[in-house]
Amino acid sequence: MELTILEESKTRLVFTLKGETHTFCNALKEELLNVKGVAIATYRITHPLIGVPEFLIETSGTEPRKALKEALKALKKKMQEFEKEVADL
Repeated sequence: MELTILEESKTRLVFTLKGETHTFCNALKEELLNVKGVAIATYRITHPLIGVPEFLIETSGTEPRKALKEALKALKKKMQEFEKEVADL
């Protein structure tokens, strides 16, 4: 995964995630929407085969980078819990 920031301000962050698909992007988007202060979290992939996901985060009351870090931390925790559940099967 390669993250490239395209635009950044106090309330807005636009970045690409080269090497990722809808699977990870949907999970990240949902976690971002759960972060307090995130008003908009969405992404697009312009071409289904060769497109690179481009994310948009808009916030009020929190910095977009902090919101992204918080969402990634929550997603990592959920993945670890899932791995533990699967290992117990």
